[in-house]
Amino acid sequence: MPPVIANLVVNCVVGLSLGSIAGAAQSVPSEPAGGVPLGKFPSPESQQAQPDGLADAKSEINGGSLEKADHLVRTYLAARPDSADGHFLLGLILFKQGKPAESLLEYTEGARHRDPDAADLKTVALNYVLLEDYASADHWLTRSVERNPKDPQAWYYLGRAKYNENRFEEALAAFKECLKLDPKNVKAEDNLGLSHQALGRTPEAFAAFQNAIAWQAPLLTKNSGPFINVGSLLLEQNKVDEAIPYLVEAVAISPEEARAHEQLGKAYSRQNNLVQAQAELEKAVSLSADNAALHFMLGQLYRKRGMNEKAKAELERGAAIKASGTLPKPVPAH
Repeated sequence: MPPVIANLVVNCVVGLSLGSIAGAAQSVPSEPAGGVPLGKFPSPESQQAQPDGLADAKSEINGGSLEKADHLVRTYLAARPDSADGHFLLGLILFKQGKPAESLLEYTEGARHRDPDAADLKTVALNYVLLEDYASADHWLTRSVERNPKDPQAWYYLGRAKYNENRFEEALAAFKECLKLDPKNVKAEDNLGLSHQALGRTPEAFAAFQNAIAWQAPLLTKNSGPFINVGSLLLEQNKVDEAIPYLVEAVAISPEEARAHEQLGKAYSRQNNLVQAQAELEKAVSLSADNAALHFMLGQLYRKRGMNEKAKAELERGAAIKASGTLPKPVPAH
């Protein structure tokens, strides 16, 4: 039997972009109740149209209230506890509410009654992304694209999972599949560049980042990722003057992105523009207060400027965070 949907005991989960998942510390079964293997039940395509109760819940998910949708589905399941569609839909709602452990419980229960489809498996995988269990995310995204190889989003997230597993060649392959289906997908091209960079292929990485920037030119809403990544790459090559315009643009696009301020602060520091470097690093620390490296960086800058009391305080904060074992919150997939 392949790994099952719910195979993780949640002890401590870091808050991600879908919202806090505090309180989800509960044991998740190691396999679906009864050990039901996937593949035993008919595909969703063979099922009848969903009952009105679930249709109303779907409507609430798409444009209404997740709380109302949750209530509708739970009411439906109280009368029909063996409804796979009901459990899968509740799993989707819980995922959207940022409750991955609870969501996985519902997908596990639904899998007792029929085989999940590609979209269900994708949501299962994204729950594992929230739980930072990238190996399980990889497994279920692979199953999802096997069932629906025409889903560019699933290929994109598969690439992200493989990247986080340091499986960079496989990540490249997944991002390329995404781009075949969705040409000029900025996020996929940017992550293609990151994968090349991780493999030491700097020219290919730079070209991909530049593509991702160029494709955004006509867009009103831009993604700061490729601007940060080009700037960081140029800083690695000590091309500070070339890096700064990209990083300034990144900050303009995403003023609440700590990484953009961090890299711009580094660039200004290398130019010995310490006043602006200080402003950028202070902003980065305010946005990512649990990042020990940022506190150390800012402390060193304060020391360089002769601000010894501030330097001491920042360096002590950084040391305390490092000693506590607290890790910075993961950067959401951009």
